Amino acid sequence: MIGGTNLLLLQRMRHSGYTIASSGSKLQNQLFALPKVQLIVVFRLTKTLHSKKYGVDLPRFTHKNTAIIYASTKEDDTVRYHSLHDNKYLQYFRGHSQRVISLEMSPVDDGFMSGSMDKTVRLWDLRSPQCRGLLSLPAPSLVAYDATGVVFAIAVNHYGRILMYDHANFDKAPFLTITLEDPTLARVSFPPRAIYMTSMAFSSSGKYLLVGCSGDAHYIVDAFEGHVLAKLEGHIGLERRRLDTPINIEPQRGCSGEEVSWTPDSKYVVGGGLDGRICVWDVQNIPSREGPIDLELSPMRIQPLAKTDGHPGPARCVRFNPRLTMMATAGAELVCPLRIVQVALLTGSRPFGFQIRLRMQTKLPKNF
Repeated sequence: MIGGTNLLLLQRMRHSGYTIASSGSKLQNQLFALPKVQLIVVFRLTKTLHSKKYGVDLPRFTHKNTAIIYASTKEDDTVRYHSLHDNKYLQYFRGHSQRVISLEMSPVDDGFMSGSMDKTVRLWDLRSPQCRGLLSLPAPSLVAYDATGVVFAIAVNHYGRILMYDHANFDKAPFLTITLEDPTLARVSFPPRAIYMTSMAFSSSGKYLLVGCSGDAHYIVDAFEGHVLAKLEGHIGLERRRLDTPINIEPQRGCSGEEVSWTPDSKYVVGGGLDGRICVWDVQNIPSREGPIDLELSPMRIQPLAKTDGHPGPARCVRFNPRLTMMATAGAELVCPLRIVQVALLTGSRPFGFQIRLRMQTKLPKNF
């Protein structure tokens, strides 16, 4: 993980929309509850759950309001099922031999997936400590479920491939293999710099797949046919620690893998940048493609519709609230842990239909 000792990683908002889970390199989970009466400008820390022995990474809410799963960063590579109500471990999921870099809950049941540096993806069920499925891959991989839980995707870095699986037949070959190639990169350098994928997320309809990358571009892919449709530009990639750090020849993962997110209606994409600014991309008018895949065909290049003045340092995590017109972002400075943003859809009030109101806490309150 790249980042300072006080790095705060915003990971997930609970499905009710009133609680945020975050983790940081101080080896603890933090829960931020958003009071219903002051959703936009006020948040308060309700509980801190320490995990000094095992560490915390990639916390994900389960379908229960009082439980999360997360990966370990110390001692072993076990995934832990943690009760927030009484601060107890409910289950241990052992099997990975190296660090877990991707963790996702199924949207429909108690299943979840984990991807590890040991080049395996494992399928689990919260009710059993035994792995119910294992996929061996040629490189460390990322995982993502679609909204129905019927299909899941696996991104294999270093090969630039995204594998689409039927969840009921995961032990068979993928039904679709997508090659993530961008011919516009050859105009910047030759040979073109590789794409390093850090996250994936399906749109609400399941038609598109948002591929977050560590460099200066994210991509939107047709999840049905495999065409690379759009390239989201205009931000500064988060693979480096600071703006004055030179870019390496070999692309690297940033620190969180949570740099970019869909809005709930999948009409916009929001993402952070190394300069602390938050970008909003309008993806409503992406042209469709049919027929054979043409890897030489350039994707549609989309610039941000709006940019906010964000964190004083890199904005490394962006998560849109699944229920409310709000998003939260997290940066590297603990004195500015969260930025709560309301995005009000005001038709016709601005050319892009958005009004963005910000309130940032510049120092911690006495009772924080």
